Amino acid sequence: MKSLVLVAVMLAAIAASAQMSDESAIRGIVEEEAAAWTKGDAAAYSRHFAENGTFTNILGQFSIGHDNFLKHHSELFRGPYRGTILHHDVVSLQLVRPDVAVVEVLTSVTGFQKLALGLNTDNKGRLRTRLLQVLVKDKGEWQIIAYHNVDVKSQTPVPDPELASIHY
Repeated sequence: MKSLVLVAVMLAAIAASAQMSDESAIRGIVEEEAAAWTKGDAAAYSRHFAENGTFTNILGQFSIGHDNFLKHHSELFRGPYRGTILHHDVVSLQLVRPDVAVVEVLTSVTGFQKLALGLNTDNKGRLRTRLLQVLVKDKGEWQIIAYHNVDVKSQTPVPDPELASIHY
C-alpha cells in the first residue's frame, strides 16, 4: 500500500513539474515575441506561429498561415511600426489540456511615428491591445495556432494586469 501511495505522489509531482515547465515555455514565447518586435525582427516574431495558424490583427484583417503572418509583420516592421517598442503582460494563462493553452496578453506599443486610422493611444501615449493566443504542443514544441489582437479603445479603463494562471 505504501508503494502505491509513493507512486501516486511521484506521478503527481512529475505532472506538476511538466505543467510548470509548459507554463514557463509559453511565458518564454510571449517574452520572445516582445523582444523580437522591439528588434524589428519579423522572422523571430513569427518563429512560433504554426504553418496553418490563423491571424486577426487590430484592424480586423484575417489571414491564414505562417508565411502570411511573417509577411504582414515584415511590412509592419519596415513601415508604420518601425522602431516601436512592444511590452507584453500575461494576464491569463490557461492550460485547458496538457497540449493546449490559451494565453491572454495585455500589450503596450510605444515609439511609433503614426498610428493607423481608427487607432488611438491611452493617456500615456501607448497603443494598448488585448492579444489572445491559442497554442498547441506538437512533438514537444508549442506553436501558436490562433492569434487574435484587438485594440483597447481610449474610453476603456485598463487596470494594471495581475499575473494569473488557471488550470483545468
